[in-house]
Amino acid sequence: MTSSDSAAGWRGLVTGGRLGAAVVLAGGTALYAISSYVTASLLPTAIRDIGGARYLAWATTVFVVASIASSTLVSRMLAVRGPIVSYLIGYGLFAAGTVVAALSPTMAVMLVGRVIQGLGGGLVMALAYGVIHLAYPQELRRRATALVSAMWGVGTFIGPALGGVFAQLGYWRLAFVALAVLTAGIAAVVPYALRGSAPTGMAQAAPIISLTLLAAAAALVSIASVLHGSWTLLGIVGALGVSAVFIGYERRASATVLPKATYHADSPLRWIYLTMIAVAIGISVENFVPLFAQGIGGLGPLLAGFIGAAASLAWTVAQVWSVNATPAGAARLRVIGPAVIAAGLVLAAIFQITDGDVGRIVVWTLCLMVAGTGIGLSWPHLATAVMGATTDPLQGQQASAAIGTVQLIANAFGAAISGVLVNLGEPSMVRSVRYLEIGLAVIAVLGVAGALAARGRVRSEPVRTAV
Repeated sequence: MTSSDSAAGWRGLVTGGRLGAAVVLAGGTALYAISSYVTASLLPTAIRDIGGARYLAWATTVFVVASIASSTLVSRMLAVRGPIVSYLIGYGLFAAGTVVAALSPTMAVMLVGRVIQGLGGGLVMALAYGVIHLAYPQELRRRATALVSAMWGVGTFIGPALGGVFAQLGYWRLAFVALAVLTAGIAAVVPYALRGSAPTGMAQAAPIISLTLLAAAAALVSIASVLHGSWTLLGIVGALGVSAVFIGYERRASATVLPKATYHADSPLRWIYLTMIAVAIGISVENFVPLFAQGIGGLGPLLAGFIGAAASLAWTVAQVWSVNATPAGAARLRVIGPAVIAAGLVLAAIFQITDGDVGRIVVWTLCLMVAGTGIGLSWPHLATAVMGATTDPLQGQQASAAIGTVQLIANAFGAAISGVLVNLGEPSMVRSVRYLEIGLAVIAVLGVAGALAARGRVRSEPVRTAV
């Protein structure tokens, strides 16, 4: 055992005055994840009380767009306001939006609440990676990133169950109240948890034009995810076009969302970000697993929901092991992770369930867990590679804060692309899920290419030395 190994263990996340920071980081991400799944479970019940069924999909769309927009401001907020004020603003907005949603008499008011909730959620989500960069030494960042990522697995388990219980009882408003109370509880810890932190003072001008372009791309792809047929494909193409304009503008702009190093030929950032996008899109299959488990396998909602969470469980467990990798091992895992996702999805397509056969369902679930394992193998190392990609403090802070934005954008594109693939297979649900699994496997393979392109450009982590 070396001294560095001891310091870099899981215990290091909560010792040395870091316990509060770990609670805030994990709690904020868990809150965002849980609220996403809770809301999805509650909205069908809510519209029976307040109406507005035709606007149901917009409740998710406006939340996603608002989250992406606010996440782009995290680097500047850390510089000007510091971690404590930034987190309190994020939690305050999230709690306020949740209360508005709880009290909403109509769907129009619900949508206003979801926008406010999204603005707070995007800040809280992206702040986690920015604060990891500020609060933790390099040897602990992989574990801190794994802790944050694992909270998505927690949300996948708790969210649908919590939302389902409140929906079943008809008390959907109380679920939002519970989320608001939980938010207030975590926010109360922030001043203590992050005491001593201060604004970094390393700020650029607000990237208004970049923010507008990115929000437009997010809006187009989010709208595309709720459309059908050729309109969905048209929306994705439009979003890709706006994204291309965004990249072209950022290359020459002085105020940017992504650090300027992203566009330098010798920087690994562009390739790491692309790999993260491919990985996040590849695992978006889990959003459809409960639907297919019920529609094809004939399972009940609860069991289908737990099968949908199997991939999240796998990536959480895989992270516990993968963070122990050496720097050379971490470089390999950045490549292996997307490959494992692709392999798991291909296997899931081969052993796709076609009826309620229990053995077949078990094998299919295991294949999905293989895909989830790929996330756990690669994500902590991709995130820490971003944090260490540049020696410039301002760009390092900006690069870390952008991880949340990249993840949210990938989730939005993943939902829209998944919708296209599922629609291609209609009216056969079995064919739809196979198209989905194979299509997302192809995208995961692009992540392998991105990770290979980044190799040799990523700065090495500090070498562990024996006592």
